[in-house]
Amino acid sequence: MTDCNKLIWKICLSTLLFNLYSVSADASGFALTAQGVKGLGNAYAGAAASADDASTVFYNPAGMTHLKDREFIAGAQIIQSSIRFNDSASKISSAFPAPFGGVPLTGSDGDDGGGIGIIPNLYYTQELSGGYWFGLGINSPFGEATKYDDNWKGRYQAIESKITSLNINPSIAYRVNDAFSVGGGANLQYLDAKLTQAVDFSAVCLATPLAASCTGQGVGVTTLQSPATTGFSENTADDWAWGYNVGFLYELTSQTRVGMAYRSKIDHKAKGQGDFTIPTAVLNAGAGIGPTISSIFADAAIQSYITLPETLSLSGYHQINNKWAVMGDVTRTNWSRIPEVRISFDNPLKSDSVERLNWKNSTRYSAGANYAYNDRWTLRGGVAYDQTPIYSTTDRTARLPDNDRRWLAFGATYMHTPGMSVDVGYVHEFISNTPIDRTGVLGDKLVGSYQNQINILGVQAGWKF
Repeated sequence: MTDCNKLIWKICLSTLLFNLYSVSADASGFALTAQGVKGLGNAYAGAAASADDASTVFYNPAGMTHLKDREFIAGAQIIQSSIRFNDSASKISSAFPAPFGGVPLTGSDGDDGGGIGIIPNLYYTQELSGGYWFGLGINSPFGEATKYDDNWKGRYQAIESKITSLNINPSIAYRVNDAFSVGGGANLQYLDAKLTQAVDFSAVCLATPLAASCTGQGVGVTTLQSPATTGFSENTADDWAWGYNVGFLYELTSQTRVGMAYRSKIDHKAKGQGDFTIPTAVLNAGAGIGPTISSIFADAAIQSYITLPETLSLSGYHQINNKWAVMGDVTRTNWSRIPEVRISFDNPLKSDSVERLNWKNSTRYSAGANYAYNDRWTLRGGVAYDQTPIYSTTDRTARLPDNDRRWLAFGATYMHTPGMSVDVGYVHEFISNTPIDRTGVLGDKLVGSYQNQINILGVQAGWKF
């Protein structure tokens, strides 16, 4: 192995480890569109047709046939998200006896539930013999991170939600003729999730046949929302699974090309651990009449089936002249693959934990342009409209208070030498006012609205050799 190849693999392994840290979603649902910095400056318009660097491994592997040299790029996108909740009428369940039922939820509005996440990615491509190309991509196509104050009004529905992914994507492309290329790849994907929330065990007692036993121990309506009867739930799970991606690229003329790319669904069976913190006041509730609270909410192994959705992209790219190029893209994501998040416990006394999502399929539209200022500098710009998969305020969750997004993007490429370039890109996402009217499993209601925004800054370096 040459010294250059050794360096590439060292960087790849470092990214494999680094990529397990927190990220924040930059697209609808919990998708991460930012998988290359050059495309970031165009709002990823034309991503399946541009084929202007090695990140085409992710966006359309057929585009590798347009890369004439061995190419390696390493980049990272820093995502800063702001997620602020404003309460209007949040309250505990009205099913509880008066005067306690339907009273306002105590606590703060949660401060800022967003934060900063980093999405690193690596790509390598090279031409083989016989009209074939090989590529390798390492990236993170899904991710989300929200975290609120422990005592906020929505604590019984969500405190921390964290999803991270790692995708290893070896690919092959073949030039069928001068105009048509095809490509495909395998995707070995790691998914890791963590979900936490507070548990009002007074409400748990009142909603079960254990109510009389709880009342006998001083636990009931008078202790609703009390710190003495508030516990904690933490579920963590992970999994490795396989998928694939395919694409084609067709040159209508030497200046115009279209591309189509498909990324398959990936079925994960995540396994992990469910842990509960139970207040002392309710540990023995139920003794003598049935299972106790401590036995129902005992720590246990968990599993959850989740299907990450497939995407289909259609892109176009046109070189107007030696200065200007324009591009566009339409991408459809099948979010209806995730109607709910269901967690099963290895404890026959504990029923499944179910979070209803009821997501719909969504479409993302983008358009962009490049301007070659001179031999060293290329300037980029783009806009996008990204539909949310959440159509109802009652289906929106505090874990992911998503809504329609509008992107405004800028970027530039600087050719330091013929074999080395640097790319920068910036996106601001304008997100519509986001109302929520979510009912929790015990009848508590989180009612209000979110003010959200996202900024993305990307930097990458590329080498041709």
